[in-house]
Amino acid sequence: MKTIAEIKAEFAAADMSSYPALYEIYKEDTRSGVQKLIAQCRKKEAALEAEKQRIENMKVYEHKYEHLGYLCGIDEVGRGPLAGPVVACAVILPQDSRILYLNDSKKLSASKREELYDVIMREAVSVGIGMRSPERIDEINILQATYEAMREAVSKLEVVPQLLLNDAVTIPQITIPQVPIIKGDAKSVSIAAASIVAKVTRDRMMEEYDKVFPEYGFASNKGYGSADHIAALKKYGETPIHRKTFITHFI
Repeated sequence: MKTIAEIKAEFAAADMSSYPALYEIYKEDTRSGVQKLIAQCRKKEAALEAEKQRIENMKVYEHKYEHLGYLCGIDEVGRGPLAGPVVACAVILPQDSRILYLNDSKKLSASKREELYDVIMREAVSVGIGMRSPERIDEINILQATYEAMREAVSKLEVVPQLLLNDAVTIPQITIPQVPIIKGDAKSVSIAAASIVAKVTRDRMMEEYDKVFPEYGFASNKGYGSADHIAALKKYGETPIHRKTFITHFI
């Protein structure tokens, strides 16, 4: 008879599709450790099925409009920070996309975002990134700068989408039909993918800025107005990446 450790190793090495065969082999094994292992694996299977269903529910807009052709999800990150650029992303996923765990980037851990970023960049039909600098934000205001970044993101796609699925906004000066979706990053896999790529892109930039301006804690606060960031702003003054129109209350 195999030891429990050996059976655990067997399950650990097995693909989930092999679980039913293993259940059959060990169903008569009455040892509590074996039965607990089987219960854990069944729970893992149930969690995977629940995630697949959640993702399917997030494809309601993709299914509604898939007859049109390429659908592009658009989202931005960085409208609220005191420093750094605003970054927009446009993502076209394949119609048969099976990427799991997509969600509003704010609901994911940094490590999960990084993991999904790699998957999205590998599997997407096309990804476009647009951004606008703090200077441009000060010049034309954050909303107009965000629209510019979104238009740039769309222009960088390698294929022209037939429809844009946007997180909440309608982008001016774009001829492609658009569907604004309130809280779209939690309702559409395409918008969720865009939110993740935009977030990871901007976070990486802020981590690089942290090396140049270490006093402000950009690696941790990403330019948002945390207490430490505001204290540093009052002590050291502004940097070239601060938005002058955002920091008038602090300097």
